[in-house]
Amino acid sequence: MTVSGGVRALARIVAREDGRGGTSLPVLESDGPLALRRTRGSGAEARVLLVGAMSGPLGGDHFTVEAQAREGTRLRVGSAAATIALPGQAKGEARYDVRLTVADDAELHWLPEQLISAGGSDLYVTTRVDVGARGRLVLREEQVLGRSGEEPGRLGSRLTVRVAGRVVLDQELACGPGAPGGWDGPAVLAGHRAVGQLIVVRPEFAAEPVTAQVLGDGGALVPLAGPAALVTAVAPDALQLRRLLDEVLGRIG
Repeated sequence: MTVSGGVRALARIVAREDGRGGTSLPVLESDGPLALRRTRGSGAEARVLLVGAMSGPLGGDHFTVEAQAREGTRLRVGSAAATIALPGQAKGEARYDVRLTVADDAELHWLPEQLISAGGSDLYVTTRVDVGARGRLVLREEQVLGRSGEEPGRLGSRLTVRVAGRVVLDQELACGPGAPGGWDGPAVLAGHRAVGQLIVVRPEFAAEPVTAQVLGDGGALVPLAGPAALVTAVAPDALQLRRLLDEVLGRIG
């Protein structure tokens, strides 16, 4: 839907048990520049791809994606390509909101492709996740600052994860023109142009938390308060960032 100041778009996914040991998708709705496509699953798992039908988000746009994995379901969501934040004709900040809910005995893998902040863009991303006490989550978030040889736009992001109603992670990052000073300094990105995090929630982590460790030159694995682990990493480019996150996910996911 196009309104004054930009485009508004909503995509919704609801997964529930199908009564035969698998996962059905009674709600798979999207509009405007957001399109959802069910792909071939594996075993009890349902799989969905988020496909961008248009460029964006552009200045003034507001996209929202909601996904619910209800009790007993297995859901994997990815995207067909990177999301590119671009400058638009409408003035003002673009918004991209992600809302995820994982019930008890459900599992959600949220694995989109990278978000690229193109020069001149202005985007604020919020991701809010609620996981039940016996829920399982794998969430990957990757941000690339600028295309090849390009300075980034302004990019702000906030990631909040709650498990059984308790906040286990609430972090915010701002990069690019107009962001607080020091974002590219040695204490934050240190000149790198790809930054990412990986959140893994597993009930067994409550009794046996992961061991904190440094990962190469630009990453760290730490246990969170509760049945969760966090990987944060920076890298010169998206390819190296993905390799690092995939390697850790193969060990703890």
